[in-house]
Amino acid sequence: MFARFNLARVNLKTACVAGALVASVAAPTSEAWAVPEAQFQPAFRLFMQAGNGDLSALDKAADAFATLLKAEPANPVLLAYSGAAISMKATTTWLPWKKMGYAEDGLAQLDKALAMLTPAHNAVVQNGTPGQLEVKLVAANTFLAVPGFMNRHERGVKLVKDLLDSPALGSTPAEFREAVNKAAEKAKLAGAAK
Repeated sequence: MFARFNLARVNLKTACVAGALVASVAAPTSEAWAVPEAQFQPAFRLFMQAGNGDLSALDKAADAFATLLKAEPANPVLLAYSGAAISMKATTTWLPWKKMGYAEDGLAQLDKALAMLTPAHNAVVQNGTPGQLEVKLVAANTFLAVPGFMNRHERGVKLVKDLLDSPALGSTPAEFREAVNKAAEKAKLAGAAK
């Protein structure tokens, strides 16, 4: 059962690659809950390194997002990336109780980030995309990557459907739409972001 969990690392790498595509078109914003790109991007780069297999960057990424989150606890984008990083830490241990602890803690942060979303988060924040869409993509990719016994696959599929159905998707950068399409493929959904 826990050996399957190590396969999640491969899926989390895919999630991180999708996030990198989103980050490649970063744009500053004046929203009060948006972290300046100069602060966000170093943490994001560490997150991407960890997702690409550099496990030495994983703790640094989780710590960097935790630090940013302390400064802006009401920022669902930071909370989502923090949760995804903590979930990835489950791939770094063989101890079942630690593996489950990391996974559950990270998933709880993702749930909270999703619950925090309001219409105000439809504004563009980090990575040139509306915060609401970015949080949903990070959560969907993580939910689709964790093993089935965590019971998150269906919610991940629903989030991808929400992304595909969002009227704001058409105005997002092409890289973000490509990342949504990759998540749709992973969720085995028909439909493409145009």
